[in-house]
Formats: sequence, structure tokens, C-alpha cells
Amino acid sequence: MRRADRLFRIVQLLRAGRLQTARSLAQKLQVSDRTIYRDVQDLQLSGVPILGEAGVGYTLRRDFDLPPLMFDRREITALVLGSRMVASWGDAELAAAANDALRKIEAVLTPALRDRIDAVPLYVPGYHLENQGSTRQLLEQLRIAIDSRQVIEVAYCDEKSQITERRLRPLALLFWGNVWTLVAWCELRVDFRSFRVDRFQSLRISEEQFSPQPGQSYEDYLAQVKIQFGT
Repeated sequence: MRRADRLFRIVQLLRAGRLQTARSLAQKLQVSDRTIYRDVQDLQLSGVPILGEAGVGYTLRRDFDLPPLMFDRREITALVLGSRMVASWGDAELAAAANDALRKIEAVLTPALRDRIDAVPLYVPGYHLENQGSTRQLLEQLRIAIDSRQVIEVAYCDEKSQITERRLRPLALLFWGNVWTLVAWCELRVDFRSFRVDRFQSLRISEEQFSPQPGQSYEDYLAQVKIQFGT
């Protein structure tokens, strides 16, 4: 958990009005007591009116509240729809993150705006990936490989049911409404290739990392596509 997120969580926990010990906060946030002491001190120095002391417990002054975030109806709708899309069509880790982000926003909205979140009548059925747990797992593995710039080794089944072994430098994941595709630099073809994630037969993230090379980045891929389609 990032420190900024942890500080936000501490304030939210103290808003409950009950005295919270450093030990109970540490257990909830899975950090050490010493970390809580340091975080509370930093919050106090920044002006957050936290009452109490180490060894006794902490609470938040009752008249303190975070300023509410203001969104109009369209912005609320966009945020809810976006989080529902990620929750339904992304990997499990991103789905949980989308729900957590929406709850954080909800916590600092005015009551009237908070009521609008659950009332947004736009839904994103997730049955396609719910029935393909392996696809969700692949998405998470691919996202990690892209972030860490690690070469992956895959067995890929093409539209003719032919399976080839590939070493790929993963660059980006693209969502097309019903399938995810991976854009990668293919060491076998020495060129960019797109792969349907649901056609991977196996995937292994190697220990080998790659550095961006001229002509092999995602931006280079987009430039190539624009030339091909004349856009």
C-alpha cells in the first residue's frame, strides 16, 4: 500500500469516532506500530486534528471532516461506468482496485452525490471473463510483465489451430469489447505482432528484462499502424 493511501485510510478509520490504538491501526493496515506512530505524527504536523497519544490511543476531533469532492451527474456516471468496466473485464487485481477506488471517492462525497453512485443505471456484464478464470489470470500476468518489462515465453494457437512457441517483449494490452489482445515485439518474426489473449496455451514470465529499443516501442507500433491505414 502506498503511504498516501495509508494516511488516507488512517484518517478514515479515526473518523469512526472510537478510540483506536496504534496496535489496532497497525493490524488493520498490516504495518508496524512504529509506522503508525510516525504516520500519526506526520498527519498531526500537517494540520489534521488527531487527539491522543502513544500507548493510549487516537481519535479524530469530531468537528473535523475532509472537504467533500464535487462531481456533476455526468462525472459520477463516467466514474461508476469506468470502475464497473474494469471490475467486469479486467484481471482480478485491477477489479479489486477499481472497487476500492470507487469506495474511496464515495467516502468523501456529499450525501446527495453518494446516493447517485449506486443509482447509475449503466452496467457491464462480466459473464465472458467470469467463465474464463484462466483468461483473468493471464491478463494479470501480462500486465505484470508489461510493467516490469520482462520477456515472456508463450505457446500460441492461431486461427488455423497451429501452435507456435514465441518469445515476446510485451508492450500493451488492448481491449476490443469482447477480447483482449497483446501487442508485443516478437523475437521470432522480428516485428510487431498482436495476439489474442484467449489463444495463449501457456505463458511463462522469464527472468530476462528488456530495454526499449528504437523502432520497437508501443509508440513505434502506433506509428506503423497509422502508416498502414493511412490515418
